[in-house]
Amino acid sequence: MSLESEIRGMWHRYDEGVLTAEDAEAGELSTLDAFLDALETGEVRAAEKRDGSWEANEWVKQAILLTFGLRDIVGREYGDVTYHDVLPLRETADLPGRGTRNTPDGTVLRRGAYVGADAILMSPSFVNIGAHVGDGALVDSCDTVGSCAQIGANVKLGANTLIGGVLEPVEDAPVVVEDGASLGAGCRVTSGFVVGENSVVAENTLLTPRIPVYDLVEEEVLYGRLPPERRAFTRFVESSVGDHDLFDGGAYKPAVVAMDLEETTMAGVEREEALRE
Repeated sequence: MSLESEIRGMWHRYDEGVLTAEDAEAGELSTLDAFLDALETGEVRAAEKRDGSWEANEWVKQAILLTFGLRDIVGREYGDVTYHDVLPLRETADLPGRGTRNTPDGTVLRRGAYVGADAILMSPSFVNIGAHVGDGALVDSCDTVGSCAQIGANVKLGANTLIGGVLEPVEDAPVVVEDGASLGAGCRVTSGFVVGENSVVAENTLLTPRIPVYDLVEEEVLYGRLPPERRAFTRFVESSVGDHDLFDGGAYKPAVVAMDLEETTMAGVEREEALRE
């Protein structure tokens, strides 16, 4: 029986109320341990790209929920602090062999988090269960990578960036930052938003499916995704409540403007060369 089929069977019994924390057997907990190991090695992932779209692997998210539902909260030690959780933190002895480093004083990897080769995790930062951080990625100080978030290879997350988690509903795809993307300090990406490959996002930009992305390249308004090779930043557009008496001078709502990355990069290079001349 495969790990996936075992998890699906356990989930069915758990969802029906037949399997509970009180009667979970050692073999079932061992299955969940094997699942967490598979997450940490990258053998399984919470979401994968299929036919150009990111889709959640429902059984993986079901297994994470089972991990919480079938285990007791236990007091554990982290430095001089006692914390209480159902899981220990992730072991990090495997990181140096792959060229990955994490700095002291607050780099927290929860059990079930994957971190690739040649990555850098600065303190304080937090990577939650089910998250996948790709090769060569930078997770900077005060960053949070939420449950099941998918961070691609060579991604740069600026300081104080929040990558939201999407654990439930199990069928919903998590937040995705694709290969080569760079997010400036203070960015927020939530609710299953997808940042396309090699895009550059300005600091303090909020990316969520509820905020429109005005793509000036294809001249269309998008929700829930930023296309590849874009330079994106926040602007404010007129709100539909702007005529209300309470808003003296109008009301505005946030939007994201996306421009062609190559064109804006070349314009910046030309300005720099002009200044040097």
